[in-house]
Amino acid sequence: MVYFYDFWEGWQGSGNRFAKTEKNNVSMKTHFFITLLLAAGVVVSFTSLHKKDKWTSLFNGKDLSGWDTYLGPPLDNDGKKISDIPVGLNNDPDHVFTVADDNGEKVIRISGESWGGISTTKQYENFHLQLMFKWGSLQWKQKRNKKRDSGLLYFAVGDQGADGAWMRSQEFQVEETNTGDYWGVAGAMEDIPVTIKSDSEYVYNPSGQLYTFSADSKVGRHCIKSIDAEKPSGEWNTLDLYCNGDTSIHVVNGKVVMILYHSSQLEKGNVMPLAKGKLQLQSEGAEVFYKNIRIQNINGIPNQLIKK
Repeated sequence: MVYFYDFWEGWQGSGNRFAKTEKNNVSMKTHFFITLLLAAGVVVSFTSLHKKDKWTSLFNGKDLSGWDTYLGPPLDNDGKKISDIPVGLNNDPDHVFTVADDNGEKVIRISGESWGGISTTKQYENFHLQLMFKWGSLQWKQKRNKKRDSGLLYFAVGDQGADGAWMRSQEFQVEETNTGDYWGVAGAMEDIPVTIKSDSEYVYNPSGQLYTFSADSKVGRHCIKSIDAEKPSGEWNTLDLYCNGDTSIHVVNGKVVMILYHSSQLEKGNVMPLAKGKLQLQSEGAEVFYKNIRIQNINGIPNQLIKK
């Protein structure tokens, strides 16, 4: 019943969410109502709401058609800006974003040498995105000898470089041992149920207390995934991202590691919906490869994911 209830809270969505910036407690009245429904045998099958369309490939295996590149201001080895002027849009003099050969297969290579991202030219909503990634060997600047880092940004909107190098967006973290974490980027917000480990560690727990994660909230903008499902460095990992309305699910190698509710953004002091946008892959100090990037429309969340 915990999983059904958590999903119901996320499903009923933005009407309650956008009237306030922080929600710390789950409504006992709603809990009681759902309990009565379940006791009466009124169970809705969300599986029937998950209608799959054909997959659309976002990488043609030849070049970066359908993608824009963006690089932020150049940084020194300590991560300090050398200049306030960004390298800019579709200007990649150091070939940070390229198509490379991997054992006879064409893949997207992100060198990580400069901070920025490669983003789709189209926006997406109500989708299932799937891609594969693996780490390379190169590390750069202040990220040398640290965990290799990248990221899958979704619902990316507004200006390129709003967060220095990236758009306002929700982040499905791609980082060694931390893949599946959440970060809110440049004003993005999510509600996530968690267990509090310390003043700075909030771990996803489907039966935990619901908190709003944002740059301005008391818990901050980072939430830790429930389990580490990443494969050893150098092996290919599969990421699945399900987004329906303002509810999202992070899946790493077939394991659900986080469910997020009430995706929103802070715009001029007002909380606004954020359920549609571009996709962006980060360059953040580590060489990383991506392939098999594909997307399909959905009109619901698969029931089996909520139970995991």
